[in-house]
Amino acid sequence: MAICPGIKRDGTRCTVIVSGSQEYCYQHDPGRSEERRRAASRAGKSKPSRELQGVKTQLQTLVDRVLSGEVARADASVCGQLLNVKLRALEQERKMKEVEELEERLEVLEEVLKRRKTK
Repeated sequence: MAICPGIKRDGTRCTVIVSGSQEYCYQHDPGRSEERRRAASRAGKSKPSRELQGVKTQLQTLVDRVLSGEVARADASVCGQLLNVKLRALEQERKMKEVEELEERLEVLEEVLKRRKTK
């Protein structure tokens, strides 16, 4: 087994051990740069954490307004139900992204296995 010859962002040498058929680790493999770019792009487009924070803010505002008497309890109840639907939709979106990422990783692993069998 060898150590990846890549250089990390801080300028030090990578310490990841790679198998005999590989020269670089995933992060430094030039042949996987497009795959890393796509993964970073997906991560950058991820917005559930911002949306989740927005829902939490809306809920706290709603609670405060109900307690102060500005909003009727029945109206607040309906708003709470709608925010719950939004939370479920965010969770579903997160799960779908997770499945897509796992499918991509599985495809990569299957391709690696296929290449190893043909050697």
